[in-house]
Amino acid sequence: MSICQTLRAFVRMSLTPLEKLMPDNNLIALLDQTYPGVNNLFDSPVREDGSQKWVDFATTFWHVDCVRAMSLPAFTERYRKWCKRRGYNFSQSRAIEIHTEAQDLIAILPKDALTKTMIRQAIDALNAVSRSLEQLRREMRALAAQLPEYPVVMAMRGVGDSLGPQLMAEIGDATRFTHRGAITAFAGVDPGADQSGTHEAKSNRTSKSGPPELRRALF
Repeated sequence: MSICQTLRAFVRMSLTPLEKLMPDNNLIALLDQTYPGVNNLFDSPVREDGSQKWVDFATTFWHVDCVRAMSLPAFTERYRKWCKRRGYNFSQSRAIEIHTEAQDLIAILPKDALTKTMIRQAIDALNAVSRSLEQLRREMRALAAQLPEYPVVMAMRGVGDSLGPQLMAEIGDATRFTHRGAITAFAGVDPGADQSGTHEAKSNRTSKSGPPELRRALF
């Protein structure tokens, strides 16, 4: 199997959403009953090890009473130590916002050992899937870096560590294309013919003749 074929197999595996959506949705559904909106507190990107700030936060502050049961100074100090331990940037104003917003939240499930166990199990399941997906993406980047077109693709505007390998995987062996138009036609984003007799359209839709996976990546 060639590098491109192996890379394509990895890409298809990494794009399977159900594996991550199921534990993700399960955890959010549980947290909506203990700490509504905790998954929206942070928008930090997923780390290379698959960890996410909101998930790490929910591991410690799994119930809204974990926050509002403390005074503001006590929570601020606890949050500061948590950020330092987890390697996140600390913001005092953010700590104040979190503590203030927690005062008006309503929890359905009680803050007890059974609820905590359910939350922790859901977090463990999500973290396991996230770690696997991030490992898969690292393998994709390592494979893609072996291709000669890697520096060119990665230098394109808007292309990152996930999209770059995906484009290279779906295009395949780039050396088989003799010119730029050939790749455009292969992707199916070239304008299709729309003329009959004396009629000739001024604006044509794309031909969509190539692999749909490539067009989705481009879109």
